[in-house]
This record gives sequence, C-alpha cells and structure tokens, in this order.
Amino acid sequence: MQNESKILSVQEIEQLARSALQGCGARDIQLDSAARSIVDAECDGIRTVGLNYLPIYCNHLIHGKVNGNARPTQQKVAPAVIKSDARNGFAHAAYIDAEADFYALSKQQGIAALFVVRSYSAGVLGWFVQRMAESGLIGLAFANSPSAVSPAPGAEPFFGTNPFAFAVPRAGCEPLVADMATSQVALVTIKDYASQGKPIPPGWGYDKSGNVTEDGQAVLEGGSLAPMGGYKGMLLALLVDVLAGIVAGPNCSFQAPMFRNNEGGYPDVGQFFIAIDPQRFSPPGANQYADRLETMLKALASHPGVRLPGQRRHEFRQRALAQGIAVPTDLLTKLEGFAAKGL
Repeated sequence: MQNESKILSVQEIEQLARSALQGCGARDIQLDSAARSIVDAECDGIRTVGLNYLPIYCNHLIHGKVNGNARPTQQKVAPAVIKSDARNGFAHAAYIDAEADFYALSKQQGIAALFVVRSYSAGVLGWFVQRMAESGLIGLAFANSPSAVSPAPGAEPFFGTNPFAFAVPRAGCEPLVADMATSQVALVTIKDYASQGKPIPPGWGYDKSGNVTEDGQAVLEGGSLAPMGGYKGMLLALLVDVLAGIVAGPNCSFQAPMFRNNEGGYPDVGQFFIAIDPQRFSPPGANQYADRLETMLKALASHPGVRLPGQRRHEFRQRALAQGIAVPTDLLTKLEGFAAKGL
C-alpha cells in the first residue's frame, strides 16, 4: 500500500524543519541556516537532501557530530581570500556569516575565494552558488566528504562523493545552476533506492567484494560508489579534495568520520568557494556580459532535448510555492518526534 501524504505549505515545511532541528539542539544561526537549506532543497525538488536528510541532521546533533551552538568566525587572510571557521557547525552557518564580506571582496577585486574549515556536510552545494548568482556573481563551489567512492573498480572507498557546483547570473531570468557529485550518483540516491527496495542501475556502485551490483543495500553495507565517467570522475574527486581539504586544511575524504552513521565525532570536512564578478572581466560597453551570455544560451537551447541547468529546480520551486509540497505521513511523524525532544 502506498504511503499516505499530506500537503504542506512552504511556511509549514520551514516550521517543521525548524522545530525538528531545535528539538535536537540547533540554535541561532545554526538553526536558521540549516532550516533554510532544508526548505530550499524541498522547494527545488531535492528531497533526498531535504526533509529525507533532516533525520540525519537531527541524529548528528543529538550524538555530537555537528555543533548546534557553534559560533562561526572569519578572517581575511589575503587581499581576496577569506577563511571561515565553522567550529564544527553547519556549513551553511559559516557561509552566511562570511557571505556579505565575501561578495563585497569579490566585487572589489573582481574575484575572491572563501574557504570553510572545521565544517559539516554542505548538503545541496547548489544552494551556495545560487546565492552568489542572485547577487550578480558567477559562483564555483567544491565540498569534500567522507570516503564512499572507489577510485578504481575493486578498490576500497577513498574519495567522498565530493560534489562541485557552479551558478551563472542572468539578466531578468533565474540563474543557471549546476550541481553534481563526482560519483556516478550521490550516496543519498543509493539510500533512497535501498529504502524502497528498488534495484540500482548497473555502474552506480560495487559490493564489498568490488563487484558491480544492482543491490543498493550491498553498496551501503561495505560496498562503494563508482566515480562518474570512470577515471575522469576520480580526477575530479581528487581536485575537490585538494581544494576543500588539502588547501583549506580540514580532513581529506579518507580521514573524515562517516556521515552515514552517528559515530566518530565531528567530520571536520571543508568547502571552497570562488566568486567572480563578470562585469569586471567583460569587454567595454553596456550589458556586454548579459547580451553575450543570452546569445550563447539561446543557441544552446535551440537544440532538441537540451534543458538549461537549473531550469527544473526553478519549475519545482514555482509549483511548491503555488501548490505546496506533499510529505509522506511517516516522515512527518518521524520529524515531529525529533521536534518533541525539545519540549
């Protein structure tokens, strides 16, 4: 029998997320930023990192894998570089704390970097770059994560899913937003298939013996994910770990405690962001950047089957704002249970 669901408004989704996080110990900027990221993921149609991921946030708050009372700090360490210390809180809080200075610096210098250390899962990495694009900046983001991906068939997990994302501002339109894991699929997608008892497509992951498997549970129980595009995906994962781990200073993927359980303490992973002011690089003349971009995108979109990155997210958001969001009642019950812990 299919699980029943209830339609919630975006405001009700936010209240549900806030109540669950608050019930498990999130406070102030940690509470506000994490709740907002959950709501945005739901509105964008990315439930695997929205309400479905919220129980992981809640359990990690309870078991000390993320600091719900952290007060992030920041410092300018070079003319165009800011370092943000998440203090083992949510990545979103550390980013928001440094956001205004980061954007001001990028517009002053033309390009700027922000790196976040002692951090937690970034969730939807597109969340960060979309904020950059909405401020008129081209945004690039890189986030490492605990080991889950084999660098080669038969090898043990070494890299995380290590996503990267970019967003590009447009004149009078929603920005382009692209967000992708360097694994064939994200770990949360494997979890989603396994929870539904659905086989995963061949090529998504390996079992504990290194064999290609269609059993998502076998991937989760001692197996590993496959890198996207084989060797090329491994190279991209390596780049993300260099930028978000080696350069910035937190754990590399192979050193970080897992996100998938409540053990091991703070993951201490990192995020690395680059913001570019396109107006500072454009040829002289009014709207050169905007006009050239739209000419290129119009030509691209004229090809059959082409969907511009971010278009689906924008469509989901419009529908969510107008019609609300269907949430399974068993998920509602679980989240209300977390909320009740704070009563």
